[in-house]
Order: sequence, then structure tokens, then C-alpha cells
Amino acid sequence: MRAIGFTESGSIDRDDALLDIEVPDPVAGPRDLLVRVHAVSVNPVDIKVRAAAKPRGGQPMILGFDAAGIVEAVGPEVTLFTPGDEVYYAGTIVRPGTNAELHAVDERIVGRKPSSLGWAASAALPLTALTAWEILFDCLRVSRHKDAGRSILIVNGAGGVGSMLVQLARQLTNLQVIATASRPDTVQWVEGLGAHHVIDHHRPLDEELARIGVRCVDYVASLAASDNNLAQIAKIIAPRGALCLIDDVRAFDIVPLRQKSITVAWEGVFTRSIYKTDDMIEQHNILNEIARLVDEGVLRGTLTKELGPIDAAHLKAAHRLVETGQMIGKVALAGFPPLS
Repeated sequence: MRAIGFTESGSIDRDDALLDIEVPDPVAGPRDLLVRVHAVSVNPVDIKVRAAAKPRGGQPMILGFDAAGIVEAVGPEVTLFTPGDEVYYAGTIVRPGTNAELHAVDERIVGRKPSSLGWAASAALPLTALTAWEILFDCLRVSRHKDAGRSILIVNGAGGVGSMLVQLARQLTNLQVIATASRPDTVQWVEGLGAHHVIDHHRPLDEELARIGVRCVDYVASLAASDNNLAQIAKIIAPRGALCLIDDVRAFDIVPLRQKSITVAWEGVFTRSIYKTDDMIEQHNILNEIARLVDEGVLRGTLTKELGPIDAAHLKAAHRLVETGQMIGKVALAGFPPLS
């Protein structure tokens, strides 16, 4: 089958940063689906792995986590899907990626594709939707349709995860939703997603909150620059509040949060699949719920750019876009180029 991979880590500007390759078809395990991939999306994790991973034995490493496609075959223990089902999912970091014509994935981390969205828009959702959901309901332990009078600050509201988190917090909780954005286009995007207020993360957070009449926030979802913002977060988070972060930091000294008895959690979307936790199937349930909410018009897709077919050239362009750190929403690719 056709796939896109790399054999050496490094800059995306290298000619061999991503290559069109041929590899054997994957074989489905007992609980696996074999999915014919129709669309993929690129996330910051793709950039991190491509830049630093060391493929073993000179064998190409295939990236890609988000995917949408059609189930072609199922393993003998599969109970949730049948061939022909349209699905979407975020894969896992411990198996070959989705940038290939066929992909094997455990059914417990797969959901039914939203029927109201096309392939590219569906592929743009899974990883960010799962991350946002787990931040809100697993890590911060916010109650659905409760918590009236409380507030959440979402740092980097216009990114992929932020774009879903703003919507989930606004639509499924009673929280006051405050998000950060710094450019006119990102401010407009976050307001359109439902944030009650948008503040500038390039200015002191306490001053920006004071500008909108807010003294402190009960929850903070820190999606970027967590280490740089720690001192500010310690000032603006309410006593007995909760902080969740997702970004890579070299060090994160939470001692300044001690006096306020702050709960600190780290969200990792691949934790359930890496460790095959007893509740791994929760990601199947979450994706099905996200699909239902999208189809009912409660949530909207976050695809803002579709670059073309799934090949090395278009994936390199997508990686470059994500590397800028200026993306609004998500970028996706759909379909494979015709065989010559």
C-alpha cells in the first residue's frame, strides 16, 4: 500500500523529511479495525515526533494520528463495528500512523464518523475533541450543565484543542468561558465559537481579567506556554481551583500553587491507548457523543484549511503550517493521488 514516512528525524525543509513509500498492508489484530483511510489531519504531535523520533533499523516511520475512513475488515473479537462503517479516530502513538491507505486501529478508540461532515472535516476533529473533552470532564472534573457561577480560562483558544474546548465548555456546562487570543482574526474565531470573553495572552493575565471585571477563575486549561505563564496562573486562579496543562515543558514547579490548594492535572490523549486502561473504550464513547453533538448542530467542525491529497508534498506543507504556531483551527488532507 501507499504511505508517507521518514527514516531520519529533522527539519521539514529537508528533501527527505517526508517520503512517499510503499509498505505491506497492515494486519488487523483481534480487536482491530482495518480502515481504508479517506482523510487525515496534522497536529503538533506529528511535528514533535517527526523532528525527534528515531526510526528503528532504518525502517520508515509512518506518522499520522487523526483519520476518517471506511472499515474494510475487522478482527475476530470486534463487536462495535462492521465492514462498511464510516469511522473517525485519533490513533495512538505506539503503533504505525494514519498517513497510509490502510490503517489498523483498536476499535475501542474509534467512533462513528459525523454524518453531517465530509471526510476532511471529520478527520480534523478526533484528537482535539478527545483532548478537550478529557481536559474538561476528566482532568478538571467539571460537571455537565452544572457549575453555575464558576469560570474557566482557556489559554490559546484559537488552536485545535482550544477551538473544541471553547465549544464544549460553552455548550455543555454553565461555566463562564474566557479564552485567550491575540490577533484580530483569532479573537473573531474564538468569539464565534462561543467564548463569553476573549483576552490577550501577550498582556498580564490579571490585568486582562480585571479589564473584563473578573478577579479570578476557578479552572485554567493551559494549552500553550504553561511554564512561562505559571506565575500569572498562580495569581489569577481561585483557591481550591484546578489547572490542567497539555504542552511540553522542561520544568514545572507547582509550589507557587500550594497555598491555594490547587489541583494540577496533565492531559495526555494517548494515555488510555498506550496503557490499554480498563476504561479505554471511553474514547469510543466520547467520539460517538461528539459526532452526535456535531450532527445535531450543537458543536461545529474546526477545519479551516484543506491542502489537497494525502502525499508527501502536501503533508510537508501541512507540517510547515502547524509549525508556525499561527494556525487557527485545523488543517487536513483528503484522498490519495490517482495512481499513474
